[in-house]
Amino acid sequence: MKSFPYKRLVVIGTTSSGKSTLAEKIAKRFDLDFIELDALHWEPNWQDAPLDVFRERVRAATQAERWIVAGNYHVVRDLIWTKAEAVIWLDYPFLLVLKQLTRRTFSRWRTQELLWGTNREPFWVHFKLWSQDSLFHWLFKTYWRRKRETPQLLSLPEHRHLKLIHFKHPREVEEWLEGL
Repeated sequence: MKSFPYKRLVVIGTTSSGKSTLAEKIAKRFDLDFIELDALHWEPNWQDAPLDVFRERVRAATQAERWIVAGNYHVVRDLIWTKAEAVIWLDYPFLLVLKQLTRRTFSRWRTQELLWGTNREPFWVHFKLWSQDSLFHWLFKTYWRRKRETPQLLSLPEHRHLKLIHFKHPREVEEWLEGL
């Protein structure tokens, strides 16, 4: 196993920034448990898991000694960030993330990729920008808010123990990974 300075990390960023892809890559490379919050959250037919069930799933998953979590769910942040040693923030330009979201949505829909149990990517719902179910709506709703909130969250006394690894472009991530 290659040397890696962290045992417990969380990867955050807006929808389609590549949180899960990066977390899974790091998990495989450095022998960490990969924890995808979407997989713990979504029930069949895109139903939210009950909050107590979701929190228990996260609590159980983060009992391991070595893990990396992909996701931003504020309702479980207290369970994850208190145990984490570092936060990797994928803070990419809006148009880059929009392009990645568009490509991912088409790809998942075209291949009918199975997501988190029995769910498959819906197509037209995402292009109904007024719909709460649209990931494009979610991106527009959360992108700028996350840019404001993340530095505030990291400055809170309960999060000061976290090492911030902040990337503003995928090239920076690749250079960082190559240097490890």
